[in-house]
Amino acid sequence: MPDEFTDAQTEPSAVLDQAHIGDIRGALGTIRLHDSDVRRTWKARLITLAAIIGPGIIVMVGDNDAGGVATYSQAGQNYGTSLLWTLILLVPVLIVNQEMVVRLGAVTGVGHARLIKERFGRFWGWFSVGDLFLLDFLTIVTEFIGVDLALGYFGVSRYISVPVAAVGLVTMTASGSFRRWERFMLIFVAANFLVIPLAVMSHPHAAPILHNLVVPGIRGGVNSTSVLLIIAIVGTTVAPWQLFFQQSNIIDKRITPRWINYERADTVIGSIVTVVGAGAMIATCAFALDHSHYAGAFTNAGGVAHALSSQLGYAAGALYAIVLLNASIIGAAAVTLGTSYAFGDMFGARHSLHRRFTEAPGFYASYAGLMAVAGAIVLIPHAPLGLITTAVQALAGLLLPSASVFLLLLCNDREVLGPWVNRPWLNGVAILIIGVLLILSLILVVTTLFPGINVAILFLILIAIFLVALTGGTIVYGVKRIKAQTTEGKAVSLGKRETWRMPPLTLLGRPKWSKGRTAAMWSLRGYLVVAVALLLVKAIELGTGGH
Repeated sequence: MPDEFTDAQTEPSAVLDQAHIGDIRGALGTIRLHDSDVRRTWKARLITLAAIIGPGIIVMVGDNDAGGVATYSQAGQNYGTSLLWTLILLVPVLIVNQEMVVRLGAVTGVGHARLIKERFGRFWGWFSVGDLFLLDFLTIVTEFIGVDLALGYFGVSRYISVPVAAVGLVTMTASGSFRRWERFMLIFVAANFLVIPLAVMSHPHAAPILHNLVVPGIRGGVNSTSVLLIIAIVGTTVAPWQLFFQQSNIIDKRITPRWINYERADTVIGSIVTVVGAGAMIATCAFALDHSHYAGAFTNAGGVAHALSSQLGYAAGALYAIVLLNASIIGAAAVTLGTSYAFGDMFGARHSLHRRFTEAPGFYASYAGLMAVAGAIVLIPHAPLGLITTAVQALAGLLLPSASVFLLLLCNDREVLGPWVNRPWLNGVAILIIGVLLILSLILVVTTLFPGINVAILFLILIAIFLVALTGGTIVYGVKRIKAQTTEGKAVSLGKRETWRMPPLTLLGRPKWSKGRTAAMWSLRGYLVVAVALLLVKAIELGTGGH
């Protein structure tokens, strides 16, 4: 493992790899390491934003991957536009979660996995990253499922399309140039907008779209199957891998606290692009397939391509297949890279796109290995591809609360973020988001165990319990904050925000957990084990024709 080092121009920091220090060489511009100019005009700010843009929009559009396309297509085909409201609710979730990630990356210079391991211990590090590795691997499998289904529409055998895609992605990533990789990725981001003409071809109507964006509802009522799909929408739109990928990609791009506001803008732009693309996909399938024998009969994304071809013509099916292929490629590239970044964090290996293969063999070998094994699984005959895709997105939704809890703990760690720690209102929003995610997963667990239960009453009961717990927690937090105000004020005054970086991790004292926090974390771990097991039961039930 390389020694932690001191940049000659700053205070000692925790940045591990020399490749993470230097000029920002983005796809659309360069910012010098010692650039201290004040951007006074809009032109100067836009030029700077162009150089910074990348990690935020790539991580967000990467969410509209093969699993995302399939999940949104299923929502539109089986439920019309009735689930569009979920996307509006997910916008603040996307922005709040990833804004915290932006600060962690720029201020600490340390990847998410390494931060968790160093601050909370190896056990909790593996608790978090172990789940990530499993989920990411399964997600990469779904990306290659997308490649197979997309090119299968044009008659290309999976035994050709999947290996070629895997080799192409490894070649693109292992070039030793961050700028070259980012340019490739932004090309795929631009291709994401092909979903807009596809939506236009479906002849959408504004009235039901506007209504369902703001009025929650589920066509056919609430049951365990519809809850599973909603959790899948959450899991594919706000996935745990995003946290690990964006934090490490910000570090790899060499973004420091001085450029945080530009990276925030990058993230917000990406959030908007993601939600617009997801909404367009739902609308396409809702209007093109409603009132046909395809309505309510989702199988997989390949089936959707053929259904659109039947209803709107071959060109529509072909365009959908191209959108699916593009989504699969950008998703596979981002998820696999995020996993390889985490691998480097956990094992202390060099992990930077600025390095060639010979300089970071473990990093690139893990990337290529994930591609190879995931691709091989897709080549297994008669695998239930559609079911695997939906189940993986739902799994992401179930695991998201755990990932969000660690994110929240890190963003309140004053030794890690100093003057950049969360504001109280942001903690409130984050806790609300985690609570809602847990409620959704609890509904899935309970309805799987007791299919006949009244979901509306269950939802109200869980909301009431959560509000009581939130009120009590708010009171306790308020009392502790009042006591700590003087100390916090001294901590914030140390240094300027734009130049403050986390000191080397070896100099920081490990935070001590109370018995209550430890018990809560173990309870969360136990609950996740049960929830994942019941998700597997539900997936098998659906796969065997159950309801």
